[in-house]
Amino acid sequence: MTHEVRIRATPEQVWSVLVDFAAYPEWNPFFVEVAGQLAVGEKLEIRMVPVGKKAQSFAPRVLEVEPDEELVWRGRVGVPWLFDGRHSFTIERVDQDTVVFRQHERFAGLFVPFVGLGPYRAGWERMDRALVERVERGEGDHPRAANH
Repeated sequence: MTHEVRIRATPEQVWSVLVDFAAYPEWNPFFVEVAGQLAVGEKLEIRMVPVGKKAQSFAPRVLEVEPDEELVWRGRVGVPWLFDGRHSFTIERVDQDTVVFRQHERFAGLFVPFVGLGPYRAGWERMDRALVERVERGEGDHPRAANH
């Protein structure tokens, strides 16, 4: 599953909003709370609200952190063969004033055919629109000292 948007900003501006977890309750309608240290091998505590569903919590492990370029985590339900999701956020420069922000998730495991992904995709779309608005308003220029 993939979704992407264009943002009139630099990769640094988008990254600063993406990793400012303390501000998520102010603007992010999908990942409404994120806590933890943004470092490879660490676990994050995340509360998300898929469209039309109740809030859900999970604790993915951070796999990759490339400032201004990519953040990757893996969430898991139970043991590895039940349901795994490898979620990536990438920021790709298009030109001096524009980037493409992309969310991508690769799912694996026995439960994948039984999970309706529509509410999650709709949540990503809402998040991506909110990210565009926040970054383009200039709120990514000065990140707070947060959980990263």
